[in-house]
Amino acid sequence: MKFFIVALILLIQACGPLWAQTPAPGPPDSPGMLTRLFDKARAAKENVETALDVVIDFAGEYYGEHIQPVVDNYRNWAAGMRTSAREKMHYYLPLFMPNTTDG
Repeated sequence: MKFFIVALILLIQACGPLWAQTPAPGPPDSPGMLTRLFDKARAAKENVETALDVVIDFAGEYYGEHIQPVVDNYRNWAAGMRTSAREKMHYYLPLFMPNTTDG
């Protein structure tokens, strides 16, 4: 048992400095690395803006070719109905109003 305790103490003394060591710091970031990172970020932003422009153009073309004609038909129909209803009201409303000028 004494041998085991002595061996354990020697092992702890031998491995203690290894556990206490911290890894060596890596090389510092060079300014070129940050510049490259900013360049990549700028390029990614430009790619996203280009893709967004393409999507907006596509949506505008689709709306102009497929949605706008249908909307115009319904808008014209609704305007015609409003005009027709207004004309009917101006014609029939006086017929139902009591004449208050005759005493």
